[in-house]
This record gives sequence, C-alpha cells and structure tokens, in this order.
Amino acid sequence: MRYRILGPLSVTDGTVSAGRDRVVLAMLLLHPGRVVGVGVLADAVWGADPPATARGQLQTCVSRLRRVLPAGAIRSDPAGYRLDPAPGELDAAEFGRLAKAGREERDPAKLRQGLDLWRGDALAGIESHAVQLAAAVLDQQRVAAVQDWAQLELETGGDQDLIGELTAAVDRWPLQEKLSGQLMLALHHAGRPAEALAEYQRARTALRDELGVDPGPELQDLHAGMLKGSLPRRAEAVRCLPRTVGDFVGRAVVVARLIARIEQGGPAPAVAVIDGMAGSGKTTLALHVAALIGDRYPDAHLFVDLHGHSAERPVEPAAALLVLLRQLGVEAERIPSALVDRIGLWRTELAKRRVLVLFDNAASSAQVADLLPTDPGSLALVTGRRRLFGLDGVHTESLPVLAPGEGVALLARIAGERVGAEPEAAAEVVRRCGGLPLAIRLAGARLAHRPRWRVADLLRRLRESALPELAAEERSVVSAFALSFDHLTAPARQVFRLLGVCPGADADILTVAALSGLPLDAAQEAVDDLIDVHLLEEREPEVYRLHDLLREFATVLAGELAPEERIEALRGALDQQLHAAAATNVGAFRQRLDRDIGSPAPLRPDLLAAVTDPAARLERERPALLRYIDAAAGEPELARYAWQLARASWLHLFRRGYPDDIRATHQRALEVTERIGDRAATAAVLNYMASAHFRRAEVDEATRLLERSLALRRELGDQEAIRFSLVNLANVYHNAGRWTNSVELALEVRRMPSPRMGRGSETDELNAIALGCQRLGRYAEALRYERLRLLKQVETGDRVRIGDCLASIAVVKYRLGLIGGAAARRQLMAGLRQIQRGNSPYAEAEAYHDLALIVAREGDLEEAIALHHHALEIALPLADPRQGSRLHHGLGTTLLLAGDRENARVAFEEALRLGWRFRLAHGVAVAEAGLAECLIDEDPAEARRLFARAATALAAIEAPELTDVEKFLAELGGEDHRRAGAGGETIRT
Repeated sequence: MRYRILGPLSVTDGTVSAGRDRVVLAMLLLHPGRVVGVGVLADAVWGADPPATARGQLQTCVSRLRRVLPAGAIRSDPAGYRLDPAPGELDAAEFGRLAKAGREERDPAKLRQGLDLWRGDALAGIESHAVQLAAAVLDQQRVAAVQDWAQLELETGGDQDLIGELTAAVDRWPLQEKLSGQLMLALHHAGRPAEALAEYQRARTALRDELGVDPGPELQDLHAGMLKGSLPRRAEAVRCLPRTVGDFVGRAVVVARLIARIEQGGPAPAVAVIDGMAGSGKTTLALHVAALIGDRYPDAHLFVDLHGHSAERPVEPAAALLVLLRQLGVEAERIPSALVDRIGLWRTELAKRRVLVLFDNAASSAQVADLLPTDPGSLALVTGRRRLFGLDGVHTESLPVLAPGEGVALLARIAGERVGAEPEAAAEVVRRCGGLPLAIRLAGARLAHRPRWRVADLLRRLRESALPELAAEERSVVSAFALSFDHLTAPARQVFRLLGVCPGADADILTVAALSGLPLDAAQEAVDDLIDVHLLEEREPEVYRLHDLLREFATVLAGELAPEERIEALRGALDQQLHAAAATNVGAFRQRLDRDIGSPAPLRPDLLAAVTDPAARLERERPALLRYIDAAAGEPELARYAWQLARASWLHLFRRGYPDDIRATHQRALEVTERIGDRAATAAVLNYMASAHFRRAEVDEATRLLERSLALRRELGDQEAIRFSLVNLANVYHNAGRWTNSVELALEVRRMPSPRMGRGSETDELNAIALGCQRLGRYAEALRYERLRLLKQVETGDRVRIGDCLASIAVVKYRLGLIGGAAARRQLMAGLRQIQRGNSPYAEAEAYHDLALIVAREGDLEEAIALHHHALEIALPLADPRQGSRLHHGLGTTLLLAGDRENARVAFEEALRLGWRFRLAHGVAVAEAGLAECLIDEDPAEARRLFARAATALAAIEAPELTDVEKFLAELGGEDHRRAGAGGETIRT
C-alpha cells in the first residue's frame, strides 16, 4: 500500500471517494504513528459545530476506510485513532527522510529525489480548514527543500541547469526572497546580469504590491553588489581556509546551535566565538561550520592564525590585517602602515563583499576587537583557549569534550574496523582520553599505524600512563597543555601544580586556598585565570574539576615540587577537610568527637568560618573521603588525619545512610591506627566501624568489633569511652531481637558513674532503654524514658534526636490510649519536621512508617498506604535490611486492613526475604504471621503452620505480638476460623 498526500490524496490498491472518509484519512496521514483524537477529527470534518452523532459517524468512516486499507492499518485507541504506515509507504515521510539526508550529507541529488515526490499542493482538493492548515506545513517544507537544493547546486556550478528550475519556482512562490536571490546569482554567474537585475525589480514590485514591504537586507545587498560590479564571479572567489578533516564526527547539537545563531542574522555581522581547553577541537569545529555555511559567503573565505597559545608571540592586530588584506588581493603598496588606516581599509574592502573569516587561536578580546567585520552580510568565527569576555554582541560557544559515543565514532574513523570488534576496550580508550578530541586522534593514530595491535593493547598502554602515549611526531597532548600553562600568571601556575596534589577529583575554593596557602580572594583570582583558559572547569558554583588528562599533567608538574612543599599543601587540604567535617557534628556528638581526636585547632580558621553549610559540603566531598584518607595514610607526618577524618565524618555518613562508606573509611583508618600504635584511636575506630555492620544487620561482626573496642578501652581504663561502647553493644542486642538483654545492659550503663560526661551524654542509654521497653510492650516505662531522653536532647539542640523523641513519645502515648489519632498525628508531624531539618533519611523513614500505622488504625487506609510507600522510597537508598523488613511488614499490615490480600502477601514476602537473608528473628516471625493471616481462607493448614512457627520464635524473644498470634492459632483450631475484615491490627512493627 502506498499513501500519497504530496498533491491530491490517493492510495494505491484502493479508492477512497467519500468526502468525510477522505478528510479522516488525510488527518491520520498528516499525523502518522500518532493518535488523532475524536474531537480533532470531528473538527476537521464538521468544523466548530459537529452534530451530536459525530462519534458514531466517525466510527462509520473508519469502518469504511478499514475495508479499503490493509488489515490493522488503522488502530483504535481510547482517545481516537492511529494509522501506522510502514517504511516507504507514505510519500511525505519519504520526502522528509530524503530532505534530511540531503541536508546532512550536502547531497543535492537526494534533495531532488525528495522533491520529485511532489505532484502539486499537499492534499489539494480537500475542503477542510484543519486539513489545509496542517498541509500548509508540508508546503512550507517543500519550499525550504527547493531552496536548500538550489543552494547546493549553486555551489557546484550548475547555474545553467538551475535557471529554468528557479524561474519556475519563483513563478510558483513569487514572494520567497531567498529563491529570488538564488535565481539572481544563477543568472549573474551565467553572465546574464541584466536578467538578474530584472528579477530583483520583479521581486521588489511583488513584495510592495502584496505585502507593502521592501526586500530584506540580504537581497538588497546582493542587488547593490551587482550594481557596483563588486560581486565576483565564482572564479574570482577567495578561498584561504585550511583543509578541514574528513573524519569529523559528533558535535551535532553545538553545530546546529552555532548555525541557528548565525542564520538569525540582523543588522550586525555574525560573530561566533568558540573557546575550550587545549585539544578540544575548536579549530576543527570552526572549519566544519565554515564548510557547512560557506556558500552563504561566496566572495571570500579568509584565515589567520593569531598564535594566542603557541611557541610564537601573539600576532599584533596590524600584522593580522596585513595577512587578511593580502588574502583579499589588495596590493601591498595599497596597504598603509598605520594600524588605524589598515582598519579603515579592511572595513572598506569587507563592505564590498560577503566574507567568512576565521580568526584562529585568539589570545584576547583586544587582539581581535578591531578585526571583526562591521557590516552585515559577513561572518567571523573566532577560536581561542581563553574566554573572550571583552567582545560585545557575539555568540560564545564553550566546547565540551566529546560524548562517549562520539569519541568511539571518532576513534573508529581513524583506526578502522578493530574499534568495532572491541567495543568495551574502545569505550575505555575514549574514557582514558577524557573525551578530548586531540587525545582520541593521537590514540587512534597510534592504533592505525600498528596493524598488529588490538584496541586492548592500546588500552593497556594508556592505563599505565596516558600522556606519553598520546603523541605523534610533533603533536602531543602534553605540548598542547604546556602552551596553556606557560601563559598563566605565577599564582595560577602554582595553584594548577598544587591541584595535582589534591586527593579529590573536585576542589572547592576553600580546598584551593588550603592547598596553596593563599587568601580566599587571591585563590579565587588564580582559579578564575585557570577557568578562563579552560585548564579548570567550574562544575558548580565555586566547585572545580580538572579534566582527567589535565589532572595527570598537573600531577606530573606537582612531582617537580620540593617534598616539603608538597607535604605542606596536602596538610593544608587535609586539615581543612577535617575541621569542615567536624563542624557537621552537633551537641553531644561534637563533645565525643573532640574527646576522641583531641580538639585540634584549625590551621586556617578563616577557611573554617567560610563553610556556610557543613553538611552540604561534606555530602559533596563524600566521594573523595577515602582518597583523602589514603593520601594521609601514605605520609607518616600526616597519618593522624587518616583516622581523624574518618571519625569526624562518621555522624554524617551514619545519618545519611552510607554504611559502605563508613566501612571503607574506617577500615583504612584502622590500618593506620594499628600501624602507628595508637590504641585509643584504634578503639574509637572499631567502635564506629561497628555501626556500618549494625546498619547492615550484620550482628556478629558488629558485636565482634565492639568487643574489641571494649577490651582496648578497659585496658586503657577509659570509663567514659567504655560506657559509649557498652551502649552501642546494647543497640546491637536490640537489632538482634535480644530486647531484654539490651534493656538490662543499658540500665547497667546508666548506673555506672561518669563525672566527666557533658550535656546529652545520657541520651544513648535512655534511647536504648526506651526502644527496648517499646519492643517488649512495656509502654509506660518506655514513655518515662522517652521523656527523660527528650529533656536531655533539648539541651544538646540535636534536631534529629529531638524529632525522634517527639515521634516516639507520640507513638507510645497513642498505644497507651493517652491521646487519640489526631493528636498523635500532630505530635508525630512535629517530630518529623525536626528530623527533616536535621536531614536524617533513616529517622525520616521511621517517622513516616509510624505515622502510616497510626493513620491506618484510624481508618484512613488510602492515605496510610501512600505514607508507607513514601517511607519505603526514602529508605530504599539506605539499604538497611532491618528497616526494610520492618517497613514492608508495616505496608503488608495496612494492605490487609484494606482487604488487599494479594499485595499484602507481596509485602510480607519481601519482609520475610530480608528477614531470612539477614537472620532477623523478629522480622521473620512477624512476616510469617502476616503471611499466615493472608492465607487463612485460601490455605488454613499452611496458615496454621506459619502461625505456629511465628509463635515459637516470638516466645523465644519475648515479643508482645505473641498474644495476637496465639489468638489466631486458637481461632484456626475451632470450626469457624474466618475473620471478616482481617487486617492485622494485631501485628505491629
């Protein structure tokens, strides 16, 4: 089947004659592959006043069309209908494909092939306003394709053949100025100037008569050039641009944006500035753009290398003008010696022509400001490594590195088929080259000239050390970088070197100042210099990153520093990181941190004062923490920073839910403390390393680490530190479901004397006691200890713990019947707001979970289910199995209350999976009880078995849920075990 709409509507292998059917078919073909709504179709058929039976009549139309068209061609949708022509079936789609290919490949034959599909105006003869509006878009696309085809033909010199086609096109579209201009050029190039001028007069008359306007500046300039005789024939055109590469790939978005800006035109000449780091392909891109749009500037394509970053001195404006004027053919004796006179002559010559000029490798705005064209009709492309802020009214494009796919495509263009045979290795080569075009080209050249190498062989060399491998004859990445580096100010050079010392991939301005020892203002000025020449990237405000190869280059330069200079730079960075991380510790946590690390004074108090949001900064620096710790561990003089930085970061990592980070940083810290023989530091690291295993429900390992910490602290006789480790052990017991043991141990700690304890130091044991009492169903005791805990927490100002206290008190009071659901909800929300301000996702998920259970018990099941899902969304990234099991169990409980046993079962099964995997005795028991309740009607025997297993486990850990499970077992033992509205109010998490 063939559908034709580029002219009157027709289909092969069938006839559509009914007027309404033709309108419906036309609308579907104008929107192929898309659902066209019933309302849209009705509007197309009847206009603004469709009959009441419109939907039925449209169904009849579609039925008739289905009898004519292939089976399944028209598909129904709740909103309307969709027609999906196969590739090659719809002439409009074929036209679009050919036109796109012709433009991208600059192939006039493909454009001509697409234009040959037209048989007249699109959908001619269909009297529907909606159809004609949509068809008009296709007609406009036809005009654009004719113009693009003509432009490509003009470039190849087919003027005689063009004249007839363009004459017919101008006759059909008399108000299209671009067509008129193209016809004038074809006539001019064919030696028929009188006819060219006559076409201008015709176009001007038509525009005035029809629209009341004069021709635009482009057509007027063309006319003026012909009158003056300054418009050269094609043979007289000047072409001085260097050869562009034949393997240009990628940059499609950048190229499209540049050309769109250039095409916008206006009263001023077009000026586009392309800046970027060394080797980013600025000149290549400029030459590619020039090749794409050079036909619009037929008189001259000029080029001058301004040597902004090269071994030579930057070219003076007067010398650059001499080069450009000579390229235009101006005799040497006509070129004045004074700069101001040369500028005047340059502008006079440009005014006669439509010129494209490429100013390559500009050093500064001042170097090019007087060289830029001043009359419309010309284009200047400027490239440079430095950002040219001093040029007004220009479009600036800062060139990024290539995307991974673009980089692989470039490598394949250079090195051939081997790249496609090893896609993973090729992608890694591009990554190792940092996406830098120069690096990829040099890597590809090494591969291309070594036919026995595989891509993996090249990759192995690059992994060992990339920079030495990225060289070919006189070209190398290092030399390109060195030219940029050599042009820097002394402070900027020093900062760049010291960035090679920085352990992190990113560095904010505080880190730069700490590394260099510079005041903040001076550090910022040096950083700005590096950014301006693209040796440094500002990833976000005041956060900077070196390109991977530039980092390697900076590391090489840092190796030239004296050892003591490098150590002092690293000391500054580590000290700044330590004290910024310490600032995230609040209340009693800060007291304990100072006690553990000895309250060292910061080397740079000014930098610490500039940290406005310590938590946000530490979150940003978190990926680099281990690298900082490794850097400190490798220097004996700085080893203490390794464990102190891990310790200072712990609270943030714990509350934000990063147990893997805690484990990695503290494992490295432990290696350092054991190596240097600091037993107190080792005990502290072991104590906090245990928390990572605690969050992962790895009870045995957490217990082992805490017992090691306790043994050391007992050897040292540090009673206060012993208390902290014992409370943590009580928390591990709680995590294991040993609630009685947890409460007893916390009460024992509470009875221990500790005269040196500061504000809030009792809160840990109070929390352990209160939580254990809740789990054991001793709610009155839990409330008393929660209230004591709240009084202590208010003293510390720790928002997270204050909020957690408020939420726990609300839950316990609700369970005791002291407050109703509305009051409990208000109090819980008050606690939740405090938790959110303190930014602890773990505590936030717990609060939403408790809120959901209360809301469910009060009967608002839909909202409760939404709250459960929100809690799970918050908890998911934390990957805490104990919390995950508890939250899924809570969701299952509420779903049971809502009568949704199928989804409740899914939730209980996930809770059970986590419970079994991480040996969570309580989690397994309540999940089995929940599954049993789901199966009461479906499989009573299995439900009885699961309840029995749960009862045994719950009895062993003295869990209060045992009472309700035993009730279920008793009911299942009788004849009537069915429960209307069974909803698990009994099973609580």
